[in-house]
Amino acid sequence: MIRDVLGSGLAVAGAAAAVRSPFLHWYGGRFGRQYRIDELFTGLTGARPGPLGSGPLGSGPLGSVLLAFLFAALLTVVGVALRSRLLVAAAGVVTLGFTVLWMVRQGEATGSLTVAGDGSGLQWGVVYAAGGAVLMLLGAVVMPGRHGGGQPARGHHDEPYAAPGSENPDRWPPTQEPGPSVQTSPLPEPEPDPYAGPPPERGPESRPEDRDTTPHPAVPDEGPGPERPPHH
Repeated sequence: MIRDVLGSGLAVAGAAAAVRSPFLHWYGGRFGRQYRIDELFTGLTGARPGPLGSGPLGSGPLGSVLLAFLFAALLTVVGVALRSRLLVAAAGVVTLGFTVLWMVRQGEATGSLTVAGDGSGLQWGVVYAAGGAVLMLLGAVVMPGRHGGGQPARGHHDEPYAAPGSENPDRWPPTQEPGPSVQTSPLPEPEPDPYAGPPPERGPESRPEDRDTTPHPAVPDEGPGPERPPHH
C-alpha cells in the first residue's frame, strides 16, 4: 500500500512538472512552448508558434513540445489508474526523450549548451522537464503493479493441490505401503487395533471337537446283530 501511494505520487508529480516546463524559459529567455515539435526533428529555427487557436495545430502552442508532454501526462494518469508500471515508464521515456532531443538540437543551433546566471543559457524549463521525466521513471520503479507488493494473486491458496501420482508413493504411517494416495478425508487414517489375543469364540460349531466330520448323515444304531460262530 505504501509503495503504491509513493509510486503514484512520484509519477503524478513528474507529469505535473513536465506539463509545467513549457510555460517556463528553456534557453536564452525563450519559453518551451515556443519550440515547435517538428523543429526537434528538422533543426531549430527562429520561428515561434503563434497564440493558442491562431491557426492549425502546427502553428499554435499545441504544436510545440507541450503536445508531447501533455501526451506523457495522459499516459501517466492512465498508468496510475490501472496500476500499470509499463505505461508510467513509457510516459517517463517520452518526456526524457523529447528533452534530450531538444538539447541535441539546441546544441547544434548554438554550438554549445551553457548555464549562465544572466539567463542566456539553460534555464528552469529544462530542469522541470528532465526532473519530471526522472520522477515518472522512479514512480514506475516504486509502484508494485497489479499483483506486486509481496501479496499473491487472489485465489492462489484456494486452488486444490494435485493428488500425487505413481512416481510419488504414499508412505504415510502406519501402512508404509507404496502407491498413489487414496486418502480423501482430512482426518488421519485409522490405526489397527493393538489387541493381539485369540479371536473370540463365535459358537459351539467353531470348536474342532464339536464339528460334524461325517460326510453323510449318521445312521442310528439299531442294536447288536446275530452272533457269528467263531472261526477255528
